[in-house]
Amino acid sequence: MSSSSPTPAKAAKPVAIAQILFSQGFGTRRHCAALVEHGLVSVAGELVEDPRQAFDTAGLVFEVEGQAWPYHEKALILLHKPAGYECSRKPSHHPSVFSLLPEPLRNRDIQPVGRLDEDTTGLLLLTDDGPLQHKLTSPKYHVPKLYQASCKAELDEGQLRRLVEGVLLEERNPKLAEEPVRAVSAERLPDGRLQMALTEGRYHQAKRMVAAVGNRVLALHRQRIGALDLPAELPSGGWIWLDEHQRELAMTDPASASGSA
Repeated sequence: MSSSSPTPAKAAKPVAIAQILFSQGFGTRRHCAALVEHGLVSVAGELVEDPRQAFDTAGLVFEVEGQAWPYHEKALILLHKPAGYECSRKPSHHPSVFSLLPEPLRNRDIQPVGRLDEDTTGLLLLTDDGPLQHKLTSPKYHVPKLYQASCKAELDEGQLRRLVEGVLLEERNPKLAEEPVRAVSAERLPDGRLQMALTEGRYHQAKRMVAAVGNRVLALHRQRIGALDLPAELPSGGWIWLDEHQRELAMTDPASASGSA
């Protein structure tokens, strides 16, 4: 019997530049071809003149009208959401968070990973990676989201304990109304604000939980998803691409991450 060695993985087939532009949200196929034909696209400082010219997409950075764009098969964006924006492509009363992104990203089918209320600020992920979005939002994966809340009054130890032990919320679904919701942790920060980690994503959950213990949220901010923190240097309204390491951090329990460090 002859032994067989593993078959090496095939290299990705080079892709035509017009198709690359189309996949990255730069418009229709015809418009993307026109961008190339009008001398508006370059790779590694060299003008691309043929829409059919193919490139390896691994690590590819191209320029459109002088703006550098990294190729991402699946987009994963971190946005520092300001107050006054809705997490919807069809907002009702306020501007959409998508208006804070450049047009190519708006053209891609990216969706918020769990919505933040109009008046809630902080870390918002957006992606067109369906399996990743499911892992980050489904309660069965227990990905904690860390919130900081300014409340009408400082929460006392009894209120903090109740948040962790579980409170009942009014729900349209009778089964949900009978299931206590619990914070993974709840503590009072030195400035008096509440810091609370949640793994579920019920409607207005943080605000309703605080109301259930006899208090009221005045301002709410999301600081962390998994072990991924909102970068301190990212201004309100700013956004960044996330790399593979940051993607993994978003799916990591910060307790296990610190325990293995």
